[in-house]
Amino acid sequence: MTPRLELRDLRKDFNGRPVLSGIDLGVAAGEFCVFIGPSGCGKSTLLRLIAGLDEVSGGEIRIDGRVVTHLPPAERDLAMVFQGYALYPHMTALENMAFGLRYRKLPADEIERRVAEASRMLRLEPLLQRKPRELSGGQRQRVAIGRAIVRQPRLFLFDEPLSNLDAALRVNTRIELARLHRELGTASTVYVTHDQVEAMTLADTIVLLRPGAERGPSIAQVGPPLALYHRPANLFVAGFIGSPAMNFLSGEVSGLSEAAVTARVAGGACWTARVQPQGLAPGAPVTLGIRPEHVRMGTGPGRARVVHVEQLGELCQLYLRPEGGDDAAPPLLAKVAVAPAALGDALAFDLPAEALHCFTADSQALPRVLD
Repeated sequence: MTPRLELRDLRKDFNGRPVLSGIDLGVAAGEFCVFIGPSGCGKSTLLRLIAGLDEVSGGEIRIDGRVVTHLPPAERDLAMVFQGYALYPHMTALENMAFGLRYRKLPADEIERRVAEASRMLRLEPLLQRKPRELSGGQRQRVAIGRAIVRQPRLFLFDEPLSNLDAALRVNTRIELARLHRELGTASTVYVTHDQVEAMTLADTIVLLRPGAERGPSIAQVGPPLALYHRPANLFVAGFIGSPAMNFLSGEVSGLSEAAVTARVAGGACWTARVQPQGLAPGAPVTLGIRPEHVRMGTGPGRARVVHVEQLGELCQLYLRPEGGDDAAPPLLAKVAVAPAALGDALAFDLPAEALHCFTADSQALPRVLD
């Protein structure tokens, strides 16, 4: 089946400097695809290229199989929702939503039908006669989304639409966006955010972009949210996805089998990861990784001193300094339900083999046996 949106070797340069390099991506009909990554990785630039607001330097953009690479935005059958709403201040909510349809000279009864349907979906009926200055930030964003919906495009583009809202309103609007996407059926959505919670909860597919010094930013990994969380392709993905981030321990291979790698880390402790060795040799440098929620406290061969405790209500975060470890290295972080000790106490800990990740010297993840 032809993807709704297809990017082929898409590239963008600014003044001879690459800002996006070799982007290949397909977004299916009805898919919610989220672009995420650190500042400067090209998320918004990529969205603007898809929208036609910036000119590409190379490659191809297709929507439903049609090449739109050099078409103006109005001819791409998409609608974009901006971070700053971009509403006409002198128009009511209803007039803002209807403006684009009137510009396209649609019949009055069709405009009325589309605006009424979008207003119902977004619960905007009581607000239609208000102007933007009379609306809250969340209400203005809903009007901006309604203006996009009435166009009935095949592709919706969102550029950090919730970043101007307070924390509670972001949660409510995020839930509404998920509901709205379900109701829109086959329409596809491409959504840019810096917020991992938005990405993990909204996306069918996450596209994680990473900076690049020479060739420019590129795609680090594409996949369902939990695939990136549980099966990161490389150290960058493992360190970026998840809050707090994955723990990392540098070491060298001390033992190998067909289904496991054992590594000795700073201080002399050895830990085994259930991964496929794939060409590793004894003595090779590796990095072990483990999520904070998988560190087991009170049992196991490891010993560590508690250097900081954060009580977060529903859980506790323990910052640990393993015995014999490098004091300059970041502490090991463990998430637990109840703090088993106080600041300065020494505790036993375990890093379960089935939860450990192993990364090679070139930062690539070895396949986990239990995946």
